[in-house]
Amino acid sequence: QATGSPVSIFVYDVKPGAEEQTQVAKAAFKRLKTLRHPNILAYIDGLETDKCLHVVTEAVTPLGMYLKERAEAGGLKELELSWGLHQIVKALSFLVNDCSLIHNNVCMAAVFVDRAGEWKLGGLDYMYSAQGNGGGPPRKGVPELEQYDPPELADGSGRAVREKWSADMWRLGCLIWEVFNGPLPRAAALRNPGKIPKSLVPHYCELVGANPKVRPNPARFLQNCRAPGGFMNNRFVETNLFLEEIQIKEPAEKQKFFQELSKSLDSFPEDFCRHKVLPQLLTAFEFGNAGAVVLTPLFKVGKFLNTEEYQQKIIPVVVKMFSSTDRAMRIRLLQQMEQFIQYLDEPTVNTQIFPHVVHGFLDTNPAIREQTVKSMLLLAPKLNEANLNVELMKHFARLQAKDEQGPIRCNTTVCLGKIGSYLSASTRHRVLTSAFSRATKDPFAPSRVAGVLGFAATHNLYSMNDCAHKILPVLCGLTVDPEKSVRDQAFKAIRSFLSKLESVSEDPTQLAEVEKDVHAASSPGMGAAASWAGWAVTGVSSLTSKLIRAHPTAAPAETNVPQRPTPEGLPAPAPTVVPATSTTSGHWETQEAATDTAEDVGGGADRWDDEDWGSLEQEAESVVAPQEDWSTGGRASRAGQTSNLDPKSESDWSSWEAEGSWEQGWQEPSPPEPPPEGTRLASEYNWGGPEPSDKGDPFAAVSSRREAGAQPRPDSWGDDNWEGLETESRQGKAELARKKREERRREMEAKRAEKKAAKGPMKLGTRKLD
Repeated sequence: QATGSPVSIFVYDVKPGAEEQTQVAKAAFKRLKTLRHPNILAYIDGLETDKCLHVVTEAVTPLGMYLKERAEAGGLKELELSWGLHQIVKALSFLVNDCSLIHNNVCMAAVFVDRAGEWKLGGLDYMYSAQGNGGGPPRKGVPELEQYDPPELADGSGRAVREKWSADMWRLGCLIWEVFNGPLPRAAALRNPGKIPKSLVPHYCELVGANPKVRPNPARFLQNCRAPGGFMNNRFVETNLFLEEIQIKEPAEKQKFFQELSKSLDSFPEDFCRHKVLPQLLTAFEFGNAGAVVLTPLFKVGKFLNTEEYQQKIIPVVVKMFSSTDRAMRIRLLQQMEQFIQYLDEPTVNTQIFPHVVHGFLDTNPAIREQTVKSMLLLAPKLNEANLNVELMKHFARLQAKDEQGPIRCNTTVCLGKIGSYLSASTRHRVLTSAFSRATKDPFAPSRVAGVLGFAATHNLYSMNDCAHKILPVLCGLTVDPEKSVRDQAFKAIRSFLSKLESVSEDPTQLAEVEKDVHAASSPGMGAAASWAGWAVTGVSSLTSKLIRAHPTAAPAETNVPQRPTPEGLPAPAPTVVPATSTTSGHWETQEAATDTAEDVGGGADRWDDEDWGSLEQEAESVVAPQEDWSTGGRASRAGQTSNLDPKSESDWSSWEAEGSWEQGWQEPSPPEPPPEGTRLASEYNWGGPEPSDKGDPFAAVSSRREAGAQPRPDSWGDDNWEGLETESRQGKAELARKKREERRREMEAKRAEKKAAKGPMKLGTRKLD
């Protein structure tokens, strides 16, 4: 075809003296061209000349050849045979019940199988009308076909009492016998069912009965075989019937069907999954809004495709799915990324997939953030310089420092340790030491363990100078960690780094060999980790696998927090009493080798990706201390202390490069503020007597000066308007007092006026002259 799809071509050569057979061939050509049914061989094109007839149909294989090929490969399952016979009977039902046509040639040679394993009815050469139009059945002229004729045609009896489908149903019985037992030697062999399944034998016997009136209609035969316990009552037939009518099914029915489909695909034929199920899955996603439910069966069917087919059919759908806003679909894609990541090329990953995946780092759903972090292990080898060393590291820095979920911070550290070898030399030098150092100060104990193991797993990426001046001081501080699991890993790492430094000290010529990976370009291998610190390779992975298995009864709110250095001149903070019982170190201890030698853990790098990651789906919420405040780098004020927000604006790397960011936010309480100037003592006010109206409220000035002079405290407590209600209450009382004093003054003035009026008008006095 023009689309490149394969076809089958049937050719009939016109020979002199065979006019009768030529007319039969031309009639078959016409019938095939006009009949359209899913179970009848599909006509595509044809050509009729004086010398030959060409008929082009869909690509098919004769049933006899197909059964022989499958027998060599182990044979057909009953599921496939049940659906194949179902299709042939359905085609006969269409012909006899809907079209009033008698096929008159049902046999092994008239059945074909397409690429999906579906059976198609062909061989329309001897078809005729059941209503008698156009004469009786044409003469076959082929002796091999006469053995399929029913007994009433052979002896000429019972012509008046048989049904129109009787002859075709007899031939259907012959076809069933041949499918299970091989070519039919003679008609008498039909009496012995042979290998025909027991559930089909009763219905088969009805087909080959001597009385043509007893033979069932094709539609009733299907109904009988589909009854409970029947040969055609199975999941495979039900799936096919649903797929045939999927366009008219309700959305809820489609959702349920796709959810249950994945369980059945393992028992279905491979060709059926590739050519029948896969197109329906792609159509359901493209036009049916099936959503995330199609992902699991889609990737399951994708295993049957070669690389070229996968690139053409699956990858375009996957790329489109990543742009979806459906959270269920996004998390399913992240969880099953390992099934299709090998088929994605680097340009597709960097331009069409990674820009959508990074949105998961900012998602409010912790499960999506967690799966996004884990997916970076698969995407990192395919990311370009900008996405890997800039964009991804920016998100990792924020997650490790500010994510409220401890397991996510831990998994971020684990993932960084695994992809460290893919980073550029400058990024490794700038990021790894700061990131793992930050992890060792995490209040979440497994994150501290991950930081230690991250140092060890990426040991070959550090210079000897960094090992001595940056890494060992950090590890030494963990030797007094409250958690034993952290201390154990710290001692192990310290011994390993010291051994490395000592070997270089004994033989300085080894320095170049030891530091060969420090300034090297990014490389996918971490082979050195297996031989030198393989315990860390498996330890990092097995660490978070403990998170899903451990369920501590109480969360260590403060006991897991490393002691922060106290500024000089300030008293040490009083220890806070935590009622919760501290989690025992056994909950988080990683699997350790019996000895520290490299031989005991050789090949550990090969199991790097075999370990389970931590999961938020089953973790107890109590694992994370509820008082953690990752966004400020400290904790709320405690025991008279206050905390400040980090005043620095965070750049891409500031959260990892700011060495003191974990110790900031602990300041001495400010001294009490002096009273505002101009405030009079209470004794200076005239509380009883009247006051002129122009003086106003004596408290108004105090209130205004207090409001004007109030400055926000440096701690986060001052950000909240805690005095709002109290201020409103004081203002209301002052206003009420002022009104009362005003009324009192007016009353006093009125009384004075009354007294003056009672005495009468003042008399004019006279002055006596000397």
